Parts: sequence; C-alpha cells; structure tokens
Amino acid sequence: MYRQLALEKTCDTIAVLQNRIYERFPDSGLYQVCCELHDIADETRHNLEIIQRPNYWLRSGVAFVIFLAVCLFVYGAFSLEFEIGTSHFVEFIQIVEAGLNDLILIGAAVFFLITLEARWKRTKTLRALNELRAVAHVIDMHQLTKDPTDRTAGKATKASPVQTMSRFELGRYLDYCSEMLSLTSKLAAVYGQSIPDPEVIGVVNEIESLTTGLSRKIWQKIMILDQLKNN
Repeated sequence: MYRQLALEKTCDTIAVLQNRIYERFPDSGLYQVCCELHDIADETRHNLEIIQRPNYWLRSGVAFVIFLAVCLFVYGAFSLEFEIGTSHFVEFIQIVEAGLNDLILIGAAVFFLITLEARWKRTKTLRALNELRAVAHVIDMHQLTKDPTDRTAGKATKASPVQTMSRFELGRYLDYCSEMLSLTSKLAAVYGQSIPDPEVIGVVNEIESLTTGLSRKIWQKIMILDQLKNN
C-alpha cells in the first residue's frame, strides 16, 4: 500500500495547495500555475489509463501483417524449392542468399511492428514528461525576482521589481513554490513507476534532479529570510 505513489493522493495534495495559494494570493500568477498543475495531474490520470490499456486494434493489425508476411515468405520458399532441381549450383546459392536477405528484412519488420505499441506509449509519456519539465521552469520564473534581502538601503531603479509582500507573505510564497516543484517531481515519478521503460526512467530522474536543484535555490532564500527575521 505504501510502496508506490498514489496518483489520487497526489492530485488531492495539489488541490489543497491550490486552495492554500488562492487564500493568500488569489490574483497571483503562481495561483494560475498551480491551477495548470492541477489540470496536468488530471491529464496524467487520463494518460496513464490510455498507456496502461492494451491496444487490441493495433495488436490485431500487427498480428495480421506478420501473418501475411510469413505466408508470403513460406509461399516464396516453396516456389523456389520447386525450381531447385533445374537450377545450377551458382544460381542456387544466389537464391539462398536472396532468401536469407528477405528473412532478415522480414525479421526487422516484425521487430518494428511488435515494438510499435511500446514506442507509441513511450512517445506519449515523454511528451507528458516534457510538459512537466516546462512547468518546473515556469514555477522557477515566478520565484526568480522574489528577493528576501532588504532593499530599503539602496535606491530602486525603474526596472527594479516591486516588492509588495511582507516577509511572512514572501516566506509563504517561496514555500508554495517549493511544494509545487516537489509535486511536479511526484507526477513525473508516477509515470516512471507505471511505465518501467529505461528512457522514461532517465527523463524522470532528470526532472527530479531539476526540481531538487530549483528547490534548493528557493530554500536558500527562505534561510536568508529567516536570518533577517531573527536580526
């Protein structure tokens, strides 16, 4: 029960975080990003249902094509066997070589068709993971200009970000950003545990490293903010 991430629990956690952000920052862009993250969580549920469901139509089509290719090869082989007795030895070697080449091509085609469903599911999963990676960068952009240091000592320029939050509000804002990054990583991990594909696992690990690095920057700001509160 506690050995795998539960997608439903993750979606519920995102919904709670969405409400928390709305209660403190209802007009903020961070709230809109959290709404998008919640929509992506719902899409994740739908994507996993599609990815984990066997595509019987595709499998039937692949099986039919493979059966047809094998029948054509067998028919050709028996046709060649009928002519072997009247062929010269050199011609016989050429026929065997051509047959082996055809067999290799058929084998490659069969392998391509058998792995077609897995490759389609992998492509769909990687597309969803790339979206999660982009969301992580969007979250990072929202905390980018949230400077915890005191700027009253220096003169602000026209391009300086407007600081309207109190220290408490800024701390909550940064904490929300960190939580959103963690939940983004968890959505990626759900794909990894559901589709044990090496390429998918590699991308999931990359997203986890990305969100961990971005969260580390946020927590450095939170630590600076706590030090300023104690002074």
